[in-house]
Amino acid sequence: MSPSVVKPEASFTITPMKKSPKEKHDYGATVTGLDLNDISGEDHYGIKNKNITRPLSHDWHGKELPQEEFEAGNVRFQRWHMDAPLYGRDPAWFTTLRCIKRPTKPEVNIRWDDGSGLSMKAEPGLTAFISNVQMYEMMTEDEKKMADHSWVEYAPHPYMWIGDCKGNPNGLGLMSQGKEKKLEDLGDFDPKDVKTYPMVWVNPVTGEKAFQVHGICARKLFVRSSLEEEPRVIEDVVEIRRLLRTIQERILKPEYVLIPSLDEGDIVMWANYQMFHTAIDYPDSYGPRTMHQANIASSAPPVGPNPIPGTA
Repeated sequence: MSPSVVKPEASFTITPMKKSPKEKHDYGATVTGLDLNDISGEDHYGIKNKNITRPLSHDWHGKELPQEEFEAGNVRFQRWHMDAPLYGRDPAWFTTLRCIKRPTKPEVNIRWDDGSGLSMKAEPGLTAFISNVQMYEMMTEDEKKMADHSWVEYAPHPYMWIGDCKGNPNGLGLMSQGKEKKLEDLGDFDPKDVKTYPMVWVNPVTGEKAFQVHGICARKLFVRSSLEEEPRVIEDVVEIRRLLRTIQERILKPEYVLIPSLDEGDIVMWANYQMFHTAIDYPDSYGPRTMHQANIASSAPPVGPNPIPGTA
């Protein structure tokens, strides 16, 4: 929209997303009345109507999804994550994803494949979300006290560090197979660029707390329940993942997962400091999917309820 036609009064409407009685997620709204026409079109940097194939996301999982089951529409969450480099730069506050093209049918059956028997239906080509604010609210008071005072050290070049690892079939966390690279095999890194973040991130506007730990890249946990307590340092990734899983998996249920439907031209925007999201595979026979994703690294790191020693 041209600045010359911007009016002082609101030109858009915000409506809470509808949900069924079974759905328990407590976030999401639809914004209508925005002019998005100036960012639409088939021409993508001079490349028109080009289909690009890529490996399937669930190939990253340690438990195989048989191809015939996948072709029948049985799929998985690829990898629950926030958009964060976790080395050198701080994560973006918000991420936007614009739908250019996607198939809308048939539905896919998203399976957890973790022994729980859980599954849910969705249109193909969408992105799933869980709220880490809601996750924090589900924690016990003792867990909240621990999380409010604890912090995480991420690996240098974290995605290289886990490059040989495999994920769990529900998309949350890694299988512990001892495949993390040794630090000396990661090449040069600057210790000043290694990221240490609080377990709980506080929204400076709303005051909401999110249990925002990217477990796949966590190399050390510093655990305590008060400012006076000496932290217990956990360096065993098996123990790290076990501790995080007990907290994070409790919200990974169909009733807490939001999968907003997108028409072509729609944009979904989310608070990257408060949520996890994941792609969902679907068979190639359903048709192509094109999305534009954008975010900008923050100029300041996330802030927790209590300061991390040595970072003030």
